[in-house]
Amino acid sequence: MSIQENYNRIITRMIEHVDDGTTDQADSTMQVPVDSYLNEDQYQREMELIFRRKPVLIGLSHELPKPGDYKTITFLDKPLLVVRQRDGSAKVMLNVCPHRGMKIATEDCGHKAVFSCPYHGWSFSGDGSLRGVADREKFGEVDKTDLGLTQLPTYERAGLIFAVLTPGLEVDFEAFLGGMIEDVELLDFANYTYYGQRDMHGANWKVAYDGYLEGYHFAAAHPDTIFPRTFSNIMEFDCYGPHILIGFPQRCIGQLKEVPESERHKHENQGYDFIRTFFPNVSIFVAPELTQIAQIIPGPTPAENRTVVYYLNKDNIEGEAREELIKTIDWIWKVVEEEDYGLGLKVQQGLESGAIKNVVFGRNERGNQYFHNWVNYLLADDPTTEPPVM
Repeated sequence: MSIQENYNRIITRMIEHVDDGTTDQADSTMQVPVDSYLNEDQYQREMELIFRRKPVLIGLSHELPKPGDYKTITFLDKPLLVVRQRDGSAKVMLNVCPHRGMKIATEDCGHKAVFSCPYHGWSFSGDGSLRGVADREKFGEVDKTDLGLTQLPTYERAGLIFAVLTPGLEVDFEAFLGGMIEDVELLDFANYTYYGQRDMHGANWKVAYDGYLEGYHFAAAHPDTIFPRTFSNIMEFDCYGPHILIGFPQRCIGQLKEVPESERHKHENQGYDFIRTFFPNVSIFVAPELTQIAQIIPGPTPAENRTVVYYLNKDNIEGEAREELIKTIDWIWKVVEEEDYGLGLKVQQGLESGAIKNVVFGRNERGNQYFHNWVNYLLADDPTTEPPVM
């Protein structure tokens, strides 16, 4: 089945759910221990077995349009330097001088052909190779080939830059990202315009991820923003490996009954919306006004995450219209921060109170159940078991 044919199937199911007052469901409810969101040992295992072994989103291709462009970002305990190379590829490296451990690049972003360590002046090319040792005659002999910046496995496709945070770890990016990277590639982000990013402070990374995986909360949490446009608690789920595609029917989805089923995939945002997630740290929402890509960065404690939200638009908007678009970005960011992440922080407080022992996910929260099954599967670290299926 092609991606478009699968879309058509999902959209038809959403129409049926609206007509029948149903939603996609798991076989039963599911309980997840509250300790899963609090325990320091489990958190460290999640970081080691998931976030340091699987591809995680580091940034967008749009942030590095020209060779020599770079950005820095701290992910978990890793200071990272991402540089656009002369051949057009992106490289992710540890932003750490091999001499004494100083950060090489100290600005958030910029353009450089050569990076110079601000501590002792060692210089490095954009590919991370060592160019020069300051006052080398006094320093002594060094092997330049052994003293470049530490490289991380890097993969760029569909306008997204992924890396594995463990140097030298062999990862099959294509196999892991699978059909979801092909799905997102159809959105053609390469021809979008980048309008910046905003940060949000949130709760445990799984609390944040849980919020992207269901529309059960729309009526209660978003009564004046999402709920007037989109049905609450009506969803259709699909997956590509651990990555989830969720369909949310808009109140006008009935108009698609007049569209041949084979053509319904052409009407995203005109009767339905999709949320696309990349396990373990990405949620993508495409809307006519803006595309929002949320990047969850766990820590620094089990009770926290930093989420970077990137904003794109299909059009290159200038002048007063651009100013209005920036106002829209600020408004959307505030809605998500207050109505989603603000609630998540309150959830974290509730979990820490000791009032409950388990979080209960309903049959209607099928995406959440699937996500937690994948977390448990990876934490078990048992190659003899089969991965979860939806």
